[in-house]
Amino acid sequence: MHRILLREVVIDAPTETFAATRDFWAAALLTGTRQLADHPEFTALEDPASLPLVGLQDIGTDGARVHLDLETDDVPAEVARLVGLGAVEVARHASWVVLRDPAGLLVCVLPAESADFATRARTVS
Repeated sequence: MHRILLREVVIDAPTETFAATRDFWAAALLTGTRQLADHPEFTALEDPASLPLVGLQDIGTDGARVHLDLETDDVPAEVARLVGLGAVEVARHASWVVLRDPAGLLVCVLPAESADFATRARTVS
């Protein structure tokens, strides 16, 4: 058994529209923004009006899209479960895996790091 938590909805925006997209969503959700120092391509919306969290990623020249960040206490088990449900592995990184769902949307499976993971995560049996 392992646990999962939808951590973040990430709005992926091309560089040429990134600032306008960031400003739009910050105003729409009544929040400030914070660029991540260790990953400058990511901007977090601080204290958004709702959960899950919403972030933005500058994806260069690719087209706009949305992806989900899913946290788990067992990345290999969750990747295997999602592949069994129809996802396809796109990329494997040091600690996380990128999958594509049957509709073509991306999901990143990340190790659990959130302070509230233990209280909010769902158990996969």
